[in-house]
Amino acid sequence: MGEGIQGGRLRGRRRAVVWTLVSVIVLALIASSVLFVALRANRSDDLPAGVPPRPAPIAAKPEISPVAANAPLPTADGVTKQISAASRAPQLGEFTGQVSDSLTGAILWSKGPNTPRVPASNTKILTAAAALLGLPHDARLTTSVVVGADGQVIVKGAGDPTLSAQPKRSQTFYTDPGRIADLADQIRKSGVPVTSVAVDTSAYSGPTMDSSWSKEDIAGGDIAPIESLMTDGARIDRLNEYSPRVNTPAITAGEQLAKSLDVDAPVRQATAPAGARTVASVRSAPLVTRVNDMLRYSDNVLAEALGIELSVAHGGPATLAGGTSAVKQTLADNKFDVSNVTLRDTSGLSYRNLVPAALLDRLMASASGPTGGDQPIDTKIRPMLDGLPVAGGTGTLADRFTVGENPGAGWVRAKTGTLTGVSSLTGIVQTVDGRVLSFALISGGTSPADARPALDTVAGKLRECGCR
Repeated sequence: MGEGIQGGRLRGRRRAVVWTLVSVIVLALIASSVLFVALRANRSDDLPAGVPPRPAPIAAKPEISPVAANAPLPTADGVTKQISAASRAPQLGEFTGQVSDSLTGAILWSKGPNTPRVPASNTKILTAAAALLGLPHDARLTTSVVVGADGQVIVKGAGDPTLSAQPKRSQTFYTDPGRIADLADQIRKSGVPVTSVAVDTSAYSGPTMDSSWSKEDIAGGDIAPIESLMTDGARIDRLNEYSPRVNTPAITAGEQLAKSLDVDAPVRQATAPAGARTVASVRSAPLVTRVNDMLRYSDNVLAEALGIELSVAHGGPATLAGGTSAVKQTLADNKFDVSNVTLRDTSGLSYRNLVPAALLDRLMASASGPTGGDQPIDTKIRPMLDGLPVAGGTGTLADRFTVGENPGAGWVRAKTGTLTGVSSLTGIVQTVDGRVLSFALISGGTSPADARPALDTVAGKLRECGCR
């Protein structure tokens, strides 16, 4: 999500590496194509004379291998020479970026790194890092149901868009969410007679849509009104990543609960009475899981909810604007330079966001760098590497970095970003020499259909880099 054509936006496809002081663990998912030909097993005495016996089958053994701490040191001249031609491709349009050595933090290449640029969904790198820095990694959100008057039960939204209306034991879009079905079961077991269902969305305040967003993007599937109660990210088709969203997420969630309870009465807004009896509750997955779902699927709704969750945890308002302020402040508090950053949202849907490539690369270098030293590194952000799509393998990079054509396939892990006229790619790559490099690349002014392959080529060149 956040990478598509709706209301003038181009809809793209959306859907760890751990350094210690002496080593880095890199999960390299190497996409490969293996052809197995099934042959009828013949006894050796059935074969013509002179035919050698069939060789034993070869078994693949995927494994996580440590990157050597003494891998050859890349140089700035080497990196510049390696990507020089690729970085000048006309398909990149207005191009800025930065490449760093994760182990040392040294900047190896840059072009306009401090120029504020529209980052598209690379904004989510800031959101993910701030959430992991500013919230407990095991934090969960609890959606509850309380008893109102005259047989009414009230669902209290907690800001968890991953809550699912999918039946029990069936697939869900998000990882390990709470379910409406479980709320219904608990209500039935409580013995409380239910005549109507209401929803309480008072956990959030302020506008549910930023003025820089297009309302057409609701039907386009890129966003929904951000309410404190919604199910499956407000998708109409709950398992479809690109599904149109509903206009009334909270009321829809209430209707789903009413249906589960066989209650035939209109669902309305209400405020839960103070001290009301709780008859049901479900919890979200831990924060780390939700952050990585947000990155992997480039999910705008979840990104906005995480921003508000961060704001509330630090005493700020439960608003969209509060979320953007909380992200910037949290990064600043952790010594990341946000002086050239403008955030209008935490998802990257807005063209009014401006982020320099230097900050994006710094966050990646910090997430994949060593502990200690004089770098502003906090290992709390390291888990977001798990959520980065794998080139040619998963998420929004599943159909990029063609295996056999781009050497970065399986070796690049990166967050994509796409809006009309904007393409970005921020992540890490292990070089052929076993060195991990971080990078942030931002292209503007050309079609993403042209710019994205050009960005992939630059990242692929880094994979081939000895660069000494």
